[in-house]
Amino acid sequence: MSDSYHIQETDADSSSSPDPTPDDSSTDDTVRPGETDDLVPTIEDVPESQSVIRSEDLTVHYGDEQALQSVTVGIPEREVTAIIGPSGCGKSTYLRCLNRMNDMIDAAKISGTVRFRGTDIYAEDIDPVALRRKIGMVFQKPNPFPKSIYDNVAYGLKIQGFEGDMDARVEEALRNAALWDEVKDQLDSSGLDLSGGQQQRLCIARAIAPDPEVVLMDEPASALDPVATAKVEDLIADLSEQYTVIIVTHNMQQAARISDKTAVFLTGGQLVEFGNTDQIFENPENQRVEDYITGKFG
Repeated sequence: MSDSYHIQETDADSSSSPDPTPDDSSTDDTVRPGETDDLVPTIEDVPESQSVIRSEDLTVHYGDEQALQSVTVGIPEREVTAIIGPSGCGKSTYLRCLNRMNDMIDAAKISGTVRFRGTDIYAEDIDPVALRRKIGMVFQKPNPFPKSIYDNVAYGLKIQGFEGDMDARVEEALRNAALWDEVKDQLDSSGLDLSGGQQQRLCIARAIAPDPEVVLMDEPASALDPVATAKVEDLIADLSEQYTVIIVTHNMQQAARISDKTAVFLTGGQLVEFGNTDQIFENPENQRVEDYITGKFG
């Protein structure tokens, strides 16, 4: 891994860290007698040579509560991978493990490995702040800084000491976030004055301005109206041409529309099935997955 992973800097998104309390909503996917065979995950494995991120036996506890159970899976490069499952199944916990956001939660205990391009991101010599420049994050609720639109996008670049053409990089990020045409004449206006959908696309522009390789999204459209949601979904499809996108969503129809691969987590933090999205939704191999997708629980 490049030495850039070891540069010490202030995290631009540290003020927007996720809620440390895991969702413990109950569901009805309890394993019953006769269903033990379904405990063996059905994983269409992605070879490590084709994976940009790969977890091996990743397990997470918040205090005494287990949030993830031995998750092993490879995420393919420059595709959209959706993570679905009922509340409290570990979706967001898994996402936060991929760029070490769980480091900010004192109660979190993590075992296993996560490799980004073959390097263990939990190794002692890895700087998590520098890592997050390569693996960016967009949160559920839009969280623009109380700064101008321009300064929101430029913030991370300035922290890095970017010495290139700042105006060009800001414009490029806003164009890639499908926002430039809407804000190009008001770059000095506050990002907080934008609509909810525009604010979320501004946060996406801020995340991609440092040119990451992976963009993590934790239910980025759940707080948006249908029109704004459609724009974000179209944007995700465009982003996957340049970035690997991993998105947590409660909306199974959304996952079916926008993703290439789908990972299904169920209660207990277990990855139960992973594969091509069409196969997961049309012909899942695991009965518990079929029950969840058809609405029998969750």
